[in-house]
Amino acid sequence: MTSTAIQLTRQWTDRLFSRNGIYHLIFWLVILAILMLFEGVNQGFLFTLTNQLVNVFFYSIIVYFNLFYLIPNYLSKNMFLTYGLLLIVASVVMTPLKMIIFVFKLQNYPDLVQDMVDHQFLHFLLTFFITGASTVYKISSDWFVHVNERQELEKQTMQSELRFLKSQINPHFLFNTLNNLYALTLKKSDKAPEIVIKLSEMMRYMLYECNEKRVLLSKEIHYIQNYIDLESLRQGKNVDISLEVNGAPGHRLIAPLMFTPFLENSFKHGLSNLIEQGYVKIQLNVVGEMVDFYIENSKPDQPPTSIHRNKKSGGIGLVNVQKRLNLVYPDNYELQIKDTPNSYAVNLKIQLDG
Repeated sequence: MTSTAIQLTRQWTDRLFSRNGIYHLIFWLVILAILMLFEGVNQGFLFTLTNQLVNVFFYSIIVYFNLFYLIPNYLSKNMFLTYGLLLIVASVVMTPLKMIIFVFKLQNYPDLVQDMVDHQFLHFLLTFFITGASTVYKISSDWFVHVNERQELEKQTMQSELRFLKSQINPHFLFNTLNNLYALTLKKSDKAPEIVIKLSEMMRYMLYECNEKRVLLSKEIHYIQNYIDLESLRQGKNVDISLEVNGAPGHRLIAPLMFTPFLENSFKHGLSNLIEQGYVKIQLNVVGEMVDFYIENSKPDQPPTSIHRNKKSGGIGLVNVQKRLNLVYPDNYELQIKDTPNSYAVNLKIQLDG
């Protein structure tokens, strides 16, 4: 046997004893039943069965020759003309071979033999049609596999990017908080133990619960409250920090740490030493499946800029949160950023999923 024949034999054997091979076997049994139904059993069940087994045998040979040799070596390489000619040649060769088998099998039925000889072209067309149908099946199945693989790749890429974005958010906040705690311990402030408790709750949330794709909105709100309490302890009474929550979060879910970059940005720029009356005001409204997050902070004087929708604001945290929004809530969020000479405001509305 040639190397090509050996390779084809191995492929057929592997396919036959695989799960797909069981599906192929069922398919050919169905074809056998259909062919027997069309021929009828006027000459006896066994007679009809053996006739159609011969047909199925030759159909399967040319179909698998097409699937395992012609398509990979010609059609897949865009050699369309060569593939078409070889497909015709294979059908032409297979048809008289099948006729020879039937001549010997039906030698006691000269009328049937003559009828098959007279309709050789019809048998050729049927063989060519069945082989062509296997080509359509192969192209369709490969297309579905390609689509599934592409969707899986996109899913894995999205998950990897989300993990990367969250890994940038968490350490950034952690380092800022530890710096704050370090400053208070140097002053031997009585506020340090309370900050440790708040920080432990926040770290537990970030380390153990934020690894999920979604978290309870109520836990996210509790995290924001801890964040604000921690900042309030650090900042003292000379600033105006407020959080207002309206509506019941219930069992609604949200992507974790979605609001953290906005919080960091507001406290970083809204309560600097250059501002006499610094403030950070936060309002979070839950209406149905919509969460409306608004945060505004004071800022040093600067030239005014216009209102931007879906603006990629300064700071890697805000750029990353917009990327997350595009990945997690595509077409289900609205982000507005208003930058004025004395204030900076962010309004984020998210349509939560079930």
